[in-house]
Amino acid sequence: MKAVQVIEYDKPPVLVDVKDPEATGPLDVVVRVGGAGVCRTDLHILEGQWKEKSGVALPYTIGHENAGWVEAVGQAVTNVRVGDPVILHPLITCGLCRACRAGDDVHCMDSAFPGIDADGGYAEYVKTTARSVVPLDPSLEPASVAALADAGLTAYHAAAKAARALRPGDRAVVIGAGGLGHIGIQVLRALSPAEMIVIDRSAEALALADGLGADHTFLADGTEAERILDLTGGRGAEAVLDFVGEGGAVETGVACLRRNGNYYVIGYGGRIDVPTIDVISTEINFIGNLVGSYNDLSELMVLAARGKVSLHTQQYPLTSFRQALEDLEAGAVRGRAILIP
Repeated sequence: MKAVQVIEYDKPPVLVDVKDPEATGPLDVVVRVGGAGVCRTDLHILEGQWKEKSGVALPYTIGHENAGWVEAVGQAVTNVRVGDPVILHPLITCGLCRACRAGDDVHCMDSAFPGIDADGGYAEYVKTTARSVVPLDPSLEPASVAALADAGLTAYHAAAKAARALRPGDRAVVIGAGGLGHIGIQVLRALSPAEMIVIDRSAEALALADGLGADHTFLADGTEAERILDLTGGRGAEAVLDFVGEGGAVETGVACLRRNGNYYVIGYGGRIDVPTIDVISTEINFIGNLVGSYNDLSELMVLAARGKVSLHTQQYPLTSFRQALEDLEAGAVRGRAILIP
């Protein structure tokens, strides 16, 4: 099969011929890829930022946002059949550790992460297990939802966590209405009655946010924190969901947060530098958010099937992977880029 592999860090990946994966284990599932999301993490991988953390041996196939159709299954697989459309939870988990048994499989003690530390989905086929496949509603096409497997799942995990703490009359500030943020806005609108305020540097992104259900949109021009404090009577918002995490977003978000408010860190790249006396005197909470669980992905697919969450995509053939990566790095992708084998 054709696969896009990292041969050397800080060098462009290459399209090569590799052996098709096989369902050798009893719970293995081989999926014919219908769409693979192109994520900024892939750029970080190519730059070598994940070299030490992943420990993966080169060469290997990248791509951790995958959906498609079941091609082959191991003898013990009962939850899907050949031909079923599926989306893949990004982790392959053991099912036996304490975290897995608690439904918190994202913190599995014995997991693999295809596309990060194992072969991923920038290819014609990808191998996973029965624990990682979520059947798709017939109304959903794999290519249209593939990026929900990570970007959407991460956004859902954070927005659902925030929604559980928000009540009618509360306000939530969303920083960033891009690839992750526009999904988080939809999830928050679907799950929470809170008044939603969206900040972004792009007028186009704010127009999208307005169409997705934002109650207020503010251009990030340096006055947004002051305007939000005015809107909230000087108290600030009960929640801030930061999908940016750098370039002044953290400072703006903290300034918008009320006493005993929750700051959900989703985007990364910057630093949180808050005097500890300010943290304890206002009792604000900083909450990290990794990718969500299998149950989170199942719930997200319900919202997608009901039309509550949609993904803006830009599709490329697998052979145009370099163009997709270049467009992503240049900020020329609206929504999420998807590779189609």
